[in-house]
Amino acid sequence: MATIHRRPTTTATPEQFLAGLTDFGPGRSKLFANSADDCLIVHRRGRTDADVTEGSGGIWERLHYDWCDPGRVVLKTTDSNIWGGASGHTYTFKPKPDGTTDIDVVVVREGKNLKGWLLGFVLGTVGRGVLEKAFANSIKAIEARPA
Repeated sequence: MATIHRRPTTTATPEQFLAGLTDFGPGRSKLFANSADDCLIVHRRGRTDADVTEGSGGIWERLHYDWCDPGRVVLKTTDSNIWGGASGHTYTFKPKPDGTTDIDVVVVREGKNLKGWLLGFVLGTVGRGVLEKAFANSIKAIEARPA
């Protein structure tokens, strides 16, 4: 199982970042490269949660998004072709007095088959930088969105 923990700072407010995370419309791949528009299926969207399948490159997962606490968004993997167990993402937002926001993000990848175990191992070791770069690009894309 791979656990990746990052604490970047963004100029986006918690509300702006939450809006980006929960924007399941066309163009999502511009915010999150691993969420190809042609793989995106919104099964259900409520006021503070959603059930969404997303992925790219032959890897997909169905996630339950929960943002009932506006300072924290929890994505739990409910189905996937390679991820299982405790897989998911947790984003916690802490606004700072200077107008920036600290984001505490934890990504857990627990493989449920050989491909998942191998990819989880790679992401937890030499591939960690790939996830970090993708998240940095997502932050930049959310910052560039109109407020």
